[in-house]
Amino acid sequence: MSRFSVIPASYVFLRSDEGVLLQLRQNTGYMDGMWSAGAAGHVEPGETATRAAVREVSEELGVDVGEHAFATICVLQRTDGTDDPIEQRVEWFFACDAWTGEPAIQEPEKCAELRWFPLDALPSNMPPHERHVLDWLREHAEIGILSLGFANEVVGA
Repeated sequence: MSRFSVIPASYVFLRSDEGVLLQLRQNTGYMDGMWSAGAAGHVEPGETATRAAVREVSEELGVDVGEHAFATICVLQRTDGTDDPIEQRVEWFFACDAWTGEPAIQEPEKCAELRWFPLDALPSNMPPHERHVLDWLREHAEIGILSLGFANEVVGA
């Protein structure tokens, strides 16, 4: 049996009284025109998921967050149902309630807009895996180990 590659990524949802901060993606070639996590990206070699989250929040939103300021929402394993290695993913989803600085678009070529959305009024045009996670966040207090795209999957831990 051969092993496959797994693509790791970290996602961060900043939270405020207004809801979660989402970005409207553009010109990335992936999920353009969709509202997605305010900050997200691949974990780089030698980097932990939390350090990737710190880096992505700084790069994409221009705010500073300490590694210990994140609350883990869940870990999501997902696939599109194929054997394509790039579609075998493990992703860490974090929430953050405290940061330094004012969130602002740092990569205007990739982000058309930032907007706060209440968890019970999310936009319809979201990546399905991110909606799956935010639905979990809205409905559960505990950390989840979730899956998406697998036959006979069990949702939650």
